[in-house]
Amino acid sequence: QVQLVESGGGLVQAGGSLRLSCAASGRTFSNYVMGWFRQAPGKEREFVAGISRSGISTLYTDSVKGRFTVSRDNAKNTVYLEMNSLKPEDAAVYYCASGIVVTTKPDRYDSWGQGTQVTVSS
Repeated sequence: QVQLVESGGGLVQAGGSLRLSCAASGRTFSNYVMGWFRQAPGKEREFVAGISRSGISTLYTDSVKGRFTVSRDNAKNTVYLEMNSLKPEDAAVYYCASGIVVTTKPDRYDSWGQGTQVTVSS
């Protein structure tokens, strides 16, 4: 299994930006797709973005398209989530996950980080 550690969360005003990072170790990073999910209090974990092994293909949930960008640096074993024009409804704990196929289904990812809190003030 891979170990995943997220960082970069924090408090930001609505309209602001944050960049999340997820550092991986324990297995060949470039062999796996990566996903970002988020979970707000009282809500189910939801898919935010995913990226293929090479980084060429990406997938986003509709609510973040045009505002969030997922990228990866296989040389650094790190995946990023650039979040712009943040809204209060983006507030959640953000998790990165590793898997075989880019999918919106969380149970298809076999490794998860501990999460990083994103708070957006209005």
